[in-house]
Amino acid sequence: MTARTDDHEQSSKDVWRRRILAARRALDPAVRTVRAAALTRGALALAADTGGPVCAYLPIGTEPWSPEGVEELRAAGHEVLLPVVPAGRGPLDWARHDGPGSLAPGPIGLREPSGPRLGPAAITRARLILVPGLAADRRGVRLGRGKGHYDQTLPLVATGVPLVIVIDDDELVDALPAEPHDHPMSAALLPLAGYTLLGKNG
Repeated sequence: MTARTDDHEQSSKDVWRRRILAARRALDPAVRTVRAAALTRGALALAADTGGPVCAYLPIGTEPWSPEGVEELRAAGHEVLLPVVPAGRGPLDWARHDGPGSLAPGPIGLREPSGPRLGPAAITRARLILVPGLAADRRGVRLGRGKGHYDQTLPLVATGVPLVIVIDDDELVDALPAEPHDHPMSAALLPLAGYTLLGKNG
């Protein structure tokens, strides 16, 4: 792929990001709350099926889902691991989620567990990975925020473990711009459609 093509793909991704972030900001908060509850029900059902540790994340701002939904996973008896953003580029670290009181401020408005860091390889123990994102397409291409941490983290996941992007139904689209480093999702968790297989799984 040429540098000019790379620039074009990045520009296209930036257009998608602006469009989706604007739509999220415009969403009625009451609708967002209803959708978050549906996503929590879906996440609990998935975790009940997969068992084992769950790698999740704490949504911020207008992201679909909610921190309360993550807490419900933990309260249901699942071991929940949350990402710890490294100082520079590289894969995410992980730490166990021990409840809201164990969280501390992290970078870019995130909250992170204050307990022991388990290292990037902790994700290899997970039986379910719930991934944030702005959109996904039917092939499994994920649109993130452009930091690249998940693209460097997800190749560590054990074969066959579901990689599930958590988004709104209208954020699952037919095609997104893709680059070689993009790591494909195996499914999406949607408020209305629920668990939806992507790519060769769909």
